[in-house]
Amino acid sequence: MPAHILIVEDDENIAHMIEATLTIGGYTSEVRADGESALTAILNRDYDLILLDIMLPKIDGFTLFERKGNKPTPVIFLTAMGDVPSKVKGLRMGAEDYIVKPFEAVELLARIEVVLRRTQAGEATLTYRNITVDVSRHHVLADGREVALTPKEFDLLAFFIRNVDIALTRERLLSAVWGYSYVGETRTVDTHIQQLRKKLDLHEALVTIPRLGYRLERSDAL
Repeated sequence: MPAHILIVEDDENIAHMIEATLTIGGYTSEVRADGESALTAILNRDYDLILLDIMLPKIDGFTLFERKGNKPTPVIFLTAMGDVPSKVKGLRMGAEDYIVKPFEAVELLARIEVVLRRTQAGEATLTYRNITVDVSRHHVLADGREVALTPKEFDLLAFFIRNVDIALTRERLLSAVWGYSYVGETRTVDTHIQQLRKKLDLHEALVTIPRLGYRLERSDAL
């Protein structure tokens, strides 16, 4: 299932922009416009990630972070407060990241992916059809046979399995696997896709979407 993300943002336009970005990224989300309602939501349900503004009505973001108590949900601060003391405070409190507005959508998605990959590292095994991926040991088995993948091929495969049936652009794959600051060509993605298809017999499952990118289709669709 896609990660479900709570957006805590009182600016309606920014909240809608973040929602749209997350939808493009294949995530689900919901919005709270003040710290008080956000705190209630956090204490009463589980989220995979919280995107948290600091300057909020009723309860500010820093106070909200403290009041969520032992809830282990990872937090990324999204704020206009770009001064160094605020950044240091947010990170020392335990936030996973601190992003200053304005930001590019591709950067936000890349940072979200880095955080989710890190916080979901406890997900020891991924499976897709006849393929088993041991995340912690970086081992891949196909029909019980070990398949040798390069580190980037491994990361790319794991990302596809975590996003089955979602259309992924080459740019998003680059940002997720190679990092949002990567400046290489998108043909790098194509080359790695070809290797995954060959090594894991994914010629029919890992489909090309013309002028967009790729999608790993559900096994029951084959």
